[in-house]
Amino acid sequence: MTLMEHRRETVSGPGGPVTVVIAEDSYLIRESLLHMLGDDDRVEIVAVCADWATLESAIEQEPPRVVLTEIRMPHSEGPEGLRVATRLRRTHPDIGVLVLSQYADPAYAEQLLESGSSRRGYLLKERIRHRGELISAIEAIDRGESVLDPKIVDVLMRARTRSAHSPLEGLTPREHELLAMIAQGKSNTAIAESLVLTKRAVEKHVNSIFYKLGLPASESEHVSRRVKAALIFLSEQDV
Repeated sequence: MTLMEHRRETVSGPGGPVTVVIAEDSYLIRESLLHMLGDDDRVEIVAVCADWATLESAIEQEPPRVVLTEIRMPHSEGPEGLRVATRLRRTHPDIGVLVLSQYADPAYAEQLLESGSSRRGYLLKERIRHRGELISAIEAIDRGESVLDPKIVDVLMRARTRSAHSPLEGLTPREHELLAMIAQGKSNTAIAESLVLTKRAVEKHVNSIFYKLGLPASESEHVSRRVKAALIFLSEQDV
């Protein structure tokens, strides 16, 4: 909840050190970042924050060129770091955001970049052991570039490849919803009641799901098709 400031007497301008605000809830990581970056002439730490309120206050008082932030903070619902990046895109488009996370989650990376990839970066926290990599990422973001951790790129590529070859890719959102209920063992009648649909409408959706998953009506047992469809769904969730 505190805000510590570390300022030099000179104000950095273009070509000078990159001004950075650190937002991190872990005391040890805050101190590690401050120790690592505080004595390097390429960056200037103008504030170190332990929560989102002080981060926003620090940005308003002295807008930095880059915000170095944790993806989650105390008392926040979900990845508040990503929401901060989105807000800054609207309110301070010239401020870069480098997100540090222990999660190699492609969904987080895509959310970070969905409003534009320039001046945005996503690195795993293990990178903070390497001063050179971290400062290079900060400088790249300050130049208007984007930076993604190699492990995140790998996960994104595998996720995209999986999605492109997934038998579930052709299903509509409603069919995805019904298939999830089939995988839970619900009957057509129970599904109809849950979704406020007629039983006939559910049957049409289910037959469409079977067709798209390559489970033709000639299958000898209807129950077998439901089991196979459920297995396809569950196998995709486990990957």
